[in-house]
Amino acid sequence: MSASAPARRYLVEAASAPYRRGSRFALHFARGKLRWDPVFHHLIGRGLIAPRSRVLDIGCGQGLLASLLNAAVAQARSGGWPADWAEAPADARVTGIELVQHDVSRARDALGRDADFVCGDMRHTAFPKVDTVVILDALHYLSIAEQDTVLARVRAALGQGGRLVLRVGDAASWRGYATSQWVDRIVAFARSRRARPRCGRTLAEWQMRLVALGFDVSSLPMHRRTTFANILLVGTVGAKKGAT
Repeated sequence: MSASAPARRYLVEAASAPYRRGSRFALHFARGKLRWDPVFHHLIGRGLIAPRSRVLDIGCGQGLLASLLNAAVAQARSGGWPADWAEAPADARVTGIELVQHDVSRARDALGRDADFVCGDMRHTAFPKVDTVVILDALHYLSIAEQDTVLARVRAALGQGGRLVLRVGDAASWRGYATSQWVDRIVAFARSRRARPRCGRTLAEWQMRLVALGFDVSSLPMHRRTTFANILLVGTVGAKKGAT
């Protein structure tokens, strides 16, 4: 997607712009995250968020995914959409769940009524019926049993053909996984939070759990030549109902 670099830069700036209404931190965090984290461009360029889909973003932070989808649709309507990207996610609607009230407030300040944001714990907050669920770098803060419960509830929220987009760390890649843990602690300290413990799984274990729930699963490294061990798992609900 290097030929579409100008479109990517435009999309980063357009998706970051709503955060100018909030704090300087919110703006710079949005710009840096959207620019350097490869998962956001992959979601858009590969069409993992389909047009007219109902999207549940679990652990949504300050609402970057919702802002990105809005910017993508505006960019496509202006005629600046690269031909090698998938169709823009027109009329997709995001519901975000986030534990940290400050992040929910930043999301609401930036996006207003363009998305719905709930301050709540993914372990207890009700999940609406949706077409796509996105969980990026959030499940590892739960115990293994809690992860299984959340994933089962995600499966129940998705109908046939529904999609789960899940980024996790591969605990089998010990060096990359340890690096991720170290970065988590630094970020938590910088944001005046206590670092939470991580409960990881190997890639094979993540895949087995999703298959048991009835997902057809594909995986892709999602760390852009860094030492991290991030993997993007895409699970699609198959024709048969999975076990929980």
